[in-house]
Amino acid sequence: MKINQLMLFGVFFIGISSIEAQEKTSLTLDEAVKMAWTKSNEVSLAETKVNSKKYELRSVKNNQYPDLKISGQYQRLTKASVDMHNDVASSDPLPSPDQLMFGQATLSLPIFAGFKIQNSIKLNENLYKAESAYSAKTKEDVAMRVITYYTNLYKAQKTLDLLNENQKRAKQRVTDFTELEKNGIIPRNDLLKAQLQVSKIQLSIDEANNNLNIVNFYLTTLLKLPATTQLEINESDFFNLKTDNAPMTDQVAIENRKDLEAIRLQGKASEANIKIAKAGYYPSIALLGGYTALDLKDIITVKYAMNFGIGLSYDLSGIIKNSANVKVAESKALEAKTSEAILTDHIKVEVQKAIEDYHLAINQSIVYEEAVEQASENFRLVKDKYDNDLADTNDLLEADVDQLSAQINKAVSKSNIIQKYYELLTVSGQLSQSFNLSKI
Repeated sequence: MKINQLMLFGVFFIGISSIEAQEKTSLTLDEAVKMAWTKSNEVSLAETKVNSKKYELRSVKNNQYPDLKISGQYQRLTKASVDMHNDVASSDPLPSPDQLMFGQATLSLPIFAGFKIQNSIKLNENLYKAESAYSAKTKEDVAMRVITYYTNLYKAQKTLDLLNENQKRAKQRVTDFTELEKNGIIPRNDLLKAQLQVSKIQLSIDEANNNLNIVNFYLTTLLKLPATTQLEINESDFFNLKTDNAPMTDQVAIENRKDLEAIRLQGKASEANIKIAKAGYYPSIALLGGYTALDLKDIITVKYAMNFGIGLSYDLSGIIKNSANVKVAESKALEAKTSEAILTDHIKVEVQKAIEDYHLAINQSIVYEEAVEQASENFRLVKDKYDNDLADTNDLLEADVDQLSAQINKAVSKSNIIQKYYELLTVSGQLSQSFNLSKI
């Protein structure tokens, strides 16, 4: 019975392990970014807004085409009395019609409306382009979120791997110290210090696991993957990417930033809106045409009654009232220009900070490389001294901690360079291009 229970437990454990293995997904950074572009709600909303502006533009363009309306009526009449006052020659009474049919077609083609139609088209064209630029900026923002989660996941995984390796050595040290303490070679205090280090490392492992699970959940949620999916980072993304072509001037950002482009386009739309407001000072002229048919049964029939002409309308009171609309439009145009100037200055600050952070990450990586060599050599020397009773347990454990810290810093320093590189591309407006051109 015990054997059967053990076999069942083994089968159950193997089944759970296989399920967990199936849920692990290896994902490159390029795949993650493009998956986010496809599935992200933010990107979907941005694209929907672009489509809305496109349809609004199409609707405004329709205003330059003629309006053609057709109407018709059929009415039943009850004891209608018809009196033809000009029919003095006839003494016969007129019949009482019981139905009326009326049909009309009208055509109106705008000729001049103070250039309101043309400027309305320009306004909506610029708003459509601005929304497209905002959509592109949204894609870059989503891509940067993916990159941040991806690099943080890599850091958490590498940190956890190094902690687990160090934990194995720490536990082995406890085992060795336990035997030495039993034989009276070392004091119990040294054994307790070794055991304390195992506990501290375990706390760090638990924290690293917690960070790993949180970042993994953030990324899987953004990518619309099952919450149970365990992502595996492709390290080639951090070791094969060339970062020597990073932009180093704010001029590149000013030329490429989509949010700045959107504000510029909104400024152009505001200028068109001023012209639309000024259109209220002008009359509206339209070409008119129509066709009418009438049949009052047994009384009168009208056919082929065609008409054409020119219609003019002029809101005289608008000459006085419209000045307020013009001032509102001019004020909004000034708002757009000021916003553009503010964003330009902000972009310059962002670029300079990103450049400094990128250089700092590179310099730190060089220092961490040297620190690993120094910490490893220091641990080797302290270990030799400890084995020869020239160093105590505190020195040994401290050297071990320093070596672990240096290894973790080195492991994550390369991902820091990649993250800062992509942040520099983001503030320079070139992040989407780096993925569209498949540089990874």
